[in-house]
Amino acid sequence: MSTQIFTLPDVGEGLTEAEIVTWKVAPGDQVAVNDVICEIETAKSLVELPSPHAGAVGELLVAEGVTVDVGTPIISFVGDETAAKPVAPAGSPSTDSTPDAADGGGAVLVGYGSGGGATSRRRKPAAGSAVRSSVGVIAKPPIRKLAKDLGVVLSDVTATGAHGEVTRDDVVKHAEQASVFRNIETPEWGSVREETVPAPAPAPVGVARGLTPAAGSDARSESIPVKGVRKVTAAGMVRSAYSAPHVTVWKEVDATRTMELVKRLKASPDYADVRVSPLLIMARAVIWAVRRTPMVNAAWIDTDDGAEISVRHYVNLGIAAATPRGLLVPNIKDAQELNMRELARALNRLTTTAREGKTSPADQQGGTITITNIGVFGMDAGTPIINPGEAGIVAMGTISQKPWVVDGEVRPRWVTTVAGSFDHRVIDGDGMSRFIADVAAVLEEPALLVD
Repeated sequence: MSTQIFTLPDVGEGLTEAEIVTWKVAPGDQVAVNDVICEIETAKSLVELPSPHAGAVGELLVAEGVTVDVGTPIISFVGDETAAKPVAPAGSPSTDSTPDAADGGGAVLVGYGSGGGATSRRRKPAAGSAVRSSVGVIAKPPIRKLAKDLGVVLSDVTATGAHGEVTRDDVVKHAEQASVFRNIETPEWGSVREETVPAPAPAPVGVARGLTPAAGSDARSESIPVKGVRKVTAAGMVRSAYSAPHVTVWKEVDATRTMELVKRLKASPDYADVRVSPLLIMARAVIWAVRRTPMVNAAWIDTDDGAEISVRHYVNLGIAAATPRGLLVPNIKDAQELNMRELARALNRLTTTAREGKTSPADQQGGTITITNIGVFGMDAGTPIINPGEAGIVAMGTISQKPWVVDGEVRPRWVTTVAGSFDHRVIDGDGMSRFIADVAAVLEEPALLVD
């Protein structure tokens, strides 16, 4: 039997200390490698700390609520020599987390970098190859927290880290792919692996060689009837694009504080039963900005005597949704009356109903302004087409870390691009710019939502 002492590690955020918030284990408990043993709070986040050892918990060396420096012993484990060693991915040599001369010292978790330049004893995969996580997934606590927040199972993620670890980009990419393809059924492969396409017969006069006749009988192409949602969407987009003079403006935004707020809301018991995402803050920002520039919430109406502009003093907030039925834009009625939690619930209901293909026609009528979240597809920005009957649509791009100048210093920040297309018959350039600037201001400082 042996005793293993585990010290507070550097979890990859450059921290020097952390508070033990909650112990998830007690003396005598049996734990496996990567079981969560406690939650620690750093200057940046609340993260779960996984166990690098298998065996019985010996003693909790630090009480809850106490802040300790990196390298401080926090827990001991009791077990035999083999049980005390962490599990390495298949095909890799095992790695013990206890510092030794070869490692150069320092408290290092399984798969964690050492603050003192420790040398890893894991074999580096060949260039360009990806390591598939298996038993004992290697991931830093912030990455585990991110995966939990995004609903990603780490064992399903393909790891591309230099030492077989799951990286932030791996988790985000997996989540984005899951979001994009959630409603898409993958067709089965045909039973015939190869087939010979016969050379096309001489084309009839007036038909270019290689193109399919209108009947659609040629196996080289396929005719898809335009009907249902696709027909309605196509007609609406053509009508909007060729009747309303579109102008698009955009602004790059430091959304770091928005991401921090989303994180706090996710941890709040008040939001335990709803999904919280940056789209919630974006929705509140649009509603807030509409009050300051009402013309973006208006509509151009042709009349027998000419035309008029209808300015709505309410917000039926449309959310463009990719569904099994095609593009739908259901809207939240009187969204301006909802508080943050009510709006979160309404967004959840709207997206769930749309994903299930149960959005009613009434839910798609009467919208006043729309948000399209192209960031879920990995897009930075776009020039969206206005939904018919409205004067504005706002596109939210992907939120990713980029270098950003803060107080004269370049720092990594969460950055997104907010774009808006507007009907120039209804609103002029100053109004468009003011509206997008207001939306950007809220994403940069969500405290503006507190009236």
